[in-house]
Amino acid sequence: MLPRERLEIIKEIVLKEKKVYVSKLSEKFNVTEETIRRDLEKLELQGIVTRSYGGAILNSEKTNEDIPFYKRSKTNIESKQYIAMKAVEFIKEGSTIVADCSSTVLETLKLIKDRKDVTIITNSVEVLQELNQSELNIISTGGSLKQRSLSLQGPITQNTISKYNVDIAFVSCKGMDKEKGILDSNETEAEIKRSMIKQSNKVILLIDHTKYDKTSFVKLFDYDNIDYIITDGEPKEEWMNLFHSYNIEVIY
Repeated sequence: MLPRERLEIIKEIVLKEKKVYVSKLSEKFNVTEETIRRDLEKLELQGIVTRSYGGAILNSEKTNEDIPFYKRSKTNIESKQYIAMKAVEFIKEGSTIVADCSSTVLETLKLIKDRKDVTIITNSVEVLQELNQSELNIISTGGSLKQRSLSLQGPITQNTISKYNVDIAFVSCKGMDKEKGILDSNETEAEIKRSMIKQSNKVILLIDHTKYDKTSFVKLFDYDNIDYIITDGEPKEEWMNLFHSYNIEVIY
């Protein structure tokens, strides 16, 4: 296994388990503890973890990093696929959908690639590439390509979205804070998502367990903009109380 591959796996483990131990990782990857300490040092420099005696803990309070799509798509994949299976239940015959460029939304659309009755408007380049041979009616927003997120952005993108009224908006986010709301790391992408929910009758937020109690650079929208949240496990009581106070239906 290449060092960068091991580092990505360690990152996935710490995102899921919140804390990792040098000794256990050393045994798992059959490398020295010093090698693992160097890996954790790299993750600390990236702002992902804080090293502690014998291991490291996840920096759960902040997520400003605009992570490249190819990395996001490989993280928490089982959780995203579980969420996707729940999300497709909302896609009825003849549904019109606006979809953001998140990896969780992509997993959802993969599950309906054989349907001819669904129309999707998206700024996701990965959706266009992944589903270009599907039966779906896909409308690209157009716009300027952002390589890091594999998304189309800018005035053309905004203008295209504003022309359509759709049944459902499938969107995700980088983090959620009880006081600050629903958050993202990129201002331009946030503006596009705001346009998407404005044009939609029903807004569905797709989030896995790593998004709770995290802040990020820019506010996407408030909780009263959301109709449904689909997640990969029952949220803590304080989160459920918050969601219910905004009449958000939570599905897990």
